Amino acid sequence: MQHLLPDGWKRPSGYSAGIAAEGRFVFTAGLIGWNAQEQFETDDFVGQLRQALANVRAVLAEAGAEPQHIVRMTWYITSKSDYLASLADIGAAWREELGKVYPTMAVVEVSALLEDRAKIEIETTAVVPTLTGK
Repeated sequence: MQHLLPDGWKRPSGYSAGIAAEGRFVFTAGLIGWNAQEQFETDDFVGQLRQALANVRAVLAEAGAEPQHIVRMTWYITSKSDYLASLADIGAAWREELGKVYPTMAVVEVSALLEDRAKIEIETTAVVPTLTGK
């Protein structure tokens, strides 16, 4: 995996401007902040984010992918103000759930998500490197 940053560009904080990768692609659906039984344990934005990231990790693991294989995420959030007010807590949740992973990202504010209590939905693309020499 190669992180792409054109000459003269300021390094993004918390994400990559671009990534080049080769291997097996793994995609997740839009995953929200409920548990495996599809029940919300919190209505807190950061709590739902943390659960959504754990859900991403769990789905990726089914394909043998790990957080470091994530190359792209799109976050759909219902409140830009909740997001901006929680940046420090978002960073802490990110590091706890995914570690030092910096995929390409987009964050989009939407008026609502399909599940009424959902505050965030995350789509993820990962690329698992193909083993060579075997």
